[in-house]
Amino acid sequence: MDDYPLLNLFWTMLWLFLWVMWFFLLFKVVTDIFRDHSLHGWGKAGWLVLVLLLPYIGVLIYLVARGRSMAEREAKQIKQSEEAFREYVRKSAGTGGSSAEELSKLSTLKDKGDITQEEFERAKAKILA
Repeated sequence: MDDYPLLNLFWTMLWLFLWVMWFFLLFKVVTDIFRDHSLHGWGKAGWLVLVLLLPYIGVLIYLVARGRSMAEREAKQIKQSEEAFREYVRKSAGTGGSSAEELSKLSTLKDKGDITQEEFERAKAKILA
């Protein structure tokens, strides 16, 4: 252990951390390029070539030019995912309306005289079952 001092270990860990963070940033930029629907074929190809051929300069240019809109696209993607999840849960849970709404409609029909008390009780039991 004498041939590798603690300070060298610290520098190695720092460089490893920076290297991992660099790849994270590179993947984030490439993902954003493909996620952006306002960019079309040649625009995406141009940014991708710049980021892959001149990675450090390309990523820095991309962050300066389009960094603010990256956050907006990310927030939009998260919102769309949450809405899709809620819609899936709504569809999976069964009917679109709640039982309270259906009971309220039944009560209104009974009060108007459109259905009898017997029909109301049967429909109510069916909803609550």
